[in-house]
Amino acid sequence: MSTSKTIVWIGLLSIASLGCQKPKPIVVEEVSISDSGSTSSLGNSTLSSYNFFSGELKNLIPTEGIVPYTLNSPLFSDYAYKKRFIKFPTGTFASYHPAEVLEFPEGTVLIKNFYYPADFRKPEENIRILETRLLILEKGTWKTLPYIWNDQQTEAYLDVAGKTIQVKWTHFDGSKKQTAYSVPNMNQCKSCHMKGDKIMPIGPTARQLNGNLDGKNQLEQLAALGLLHGLPDMKSVPRLAAYEDDKVALNDRARAWLEVNCAHCHRPDGPAKTSGLHLLADVSNQYELGIGKAPVAAGRGSGGRLFDVVPGNPDASILYYRINSNDPGVMMPELGKTLIHEEGVAIIKEWISEMKAQ
Repeated sequence: MSTSKTIVWIGLLSIASLGCQKPKPIVVEEVSISDSGSTSSLGNSTLSSYNFFSGELKNLIPTEGIVPYTLNSPLFSDYAYKKRFIKFPTGTFASYHPAEVLEFPEGTVLIKNFYYPADFRKPEENIRILETRLLILEKGTWKTLPYIWNDQQTEAYLDVAGKTIQVKWTHFDGSKKQTAYSVPNMNQCKSCHMKGDKIMPIGPTARQLNGNLDGKNQLEQLAALGLLHGLPDMKSVPRLAAYEDDKVALNDRARAWLEVNCAHCHRPDGPAKTSGLHLLADVSNQYELGIGKAPVAAGRGSGGRLFDVVPGNPDASILYYRINSNDPGVMMPELGKTLIHEEGVAIIKEWISEMKAQ
């Protein structure tokens, strides 16, 4: 009996810059699966088969060797909560890097679970997990695998095609919110994780992990467990600000928000490198930050504005215009959100408003 195939393919992924340049294509591979749904060549068909968690799967209780972690400043994903873990192969460890993601050993798995509480004021109750994303280091290459949870919250299944899921919740202020949450397909996962010509993790850098989890510094804990080698004196370890902390200086909060939400593309080796807009938190060149910089090319994404950032005038700034939009042809980031991050956008608006013209 012949078997037809379903092809999930984003052959040329357009990553447009804030400067509205002509999109630069990124070639990614074609993923083909049979109608029978077989994905055995890609990864395990179910999340439970990896044995990352003990007891009821939905409780996300890590088994031995699975280490929880958090980030100082998380990527905005339509207000989804996240629980993150690292699986270190037995007897292995990561190596410290001062600027990039830690150097993880072969066989490492980065595990990120996306979920919504029914009421954000009670974040530990009535939780609905939507997806779990895995990054697996195999033969020196990171592989992306998305798993979608069933309605019963008993299992998550590998689904390379992605899915749109309707979600409703009560927000922090008591208001009712909803969105059509988008689980990315496997190739969309890759598009955000491209660094040069390689797929790479984004979150677990030393500066993001240089913060506390359960009252203890995460880097020091990893080192104490023998899971991190080469950690220098903590005074020399960089730290990315927590943009959600209003006690932190405005500039540090804004730069942290831009790094985690924009700099995976807007960096010298990222997909939007030719835009000239580089938004890592340690960039000091004001032109690279977009201040007084005209876009590489004009287009609808500029909204008729002339410069990426206009000091003192967020409404005239392309950067503010695009992060404050949920129009697919305008918004930044291009993937991973359908809602505007109101709190994050407010930080950037205040940051630009307080800038002094040079």
